Amino acid sequence: MQKKLTSFSIKNWSDDDRPREKMVQKGKSVLSDAELVAILIGSGSKSESAVELAKRILLSVGHNLNELGKLSIKQLMQFKGIGEAKAVTIAAALEIGRRRREEGLAKITKINSSRDAFELLHPTLGDLQHEEFWILYLNNANKVLLSSQLSKGGLTGTLVDVRVVMKQALELGAVALILAHNHPSGTLRPSRADKEVTQKLKAGAKALDIKILDHLIITQKDYFSFADGSLL
Repeated sequence: MQKKLTSFSIKNWSDDDRPREKMVQKGKSVLSDAELVAILIGSGSKSESAVELAKRILLSVGHNLNELGKLSIKQLMQFKGIGEAKAVTIAAALEIGRRRREEGLAKITKINSSRDAFELLHPTLGDLQHEEFWILYLNNANKVLLSSQLSKGGLTGTLVDVRVVMKQALELGAVALILAHNHPSGTLRPSRADKEVTQKLKAGAKALDIKILDHLIITQKDYFSFADGSLL
C-alpha cells in the first residue's frame, strides 16, 4: 500500500496558521518576516511549506531583509522550490519597499546635520555592492539644490574631476557641498584615498569660496561623518 504523502499546502493549515488569513484577521504587523515572504511565495512543496521555505531563505541571509533585497533573480532561484515567477515576486516586493522608504525621505530638502544627509543618501547607497561617489549641492540655507553621482567604482583621486564638480556648483549657485560614498565592505574607517579625495575637493572649493560641509562614508546600517569626526 502506497504511503500517503502529507500535504504542506497552506490551504490545509488552521486559519490561525495561514499567513494570508492571519493578516486579514489580525493585521500585517503581527506577521513574522518568514510569514510575509511566504505570502509572496504562495505555495511550498510536498516536503516543505511556504513558511518553512521562507525561513530557509531568510536563514541564508542572516534574517536580514536588506541582505535579501540584494539577491538577484538568479540567486533566489538557487533555492529549491523557487522558480523564476516566485523569485521575481520576491524581488519586486523588496524593491517596492526600498522605493517606498526612498519616497518617504524625499521630503528632506534641508540638511541640518550629518544624520539628515545620511537619511537622504542611504536609500541610494546603502545596499550597493560597488562604490559610488555622490555630492549634495546646497544653497546658503543648506537646502539641497541637487543630489548627483560623481563616479562609480573604486574611489581614487583620479576619478574625481574637481573642475566638473565646481562647474556644476557654479551653475547651480551652490555655496556648500556634502560629499558621500559607500563602503560595501561595511567598514566605517576612512581610507587614505577617502582623505585625499576630501582634501582635493576642499582645496578646489576654497578657491571659489564654496564650503565642503561634510564627507560621509555610508554602509548598510550606519555612517561615518568627516565633520563629526573632526577630519575636515
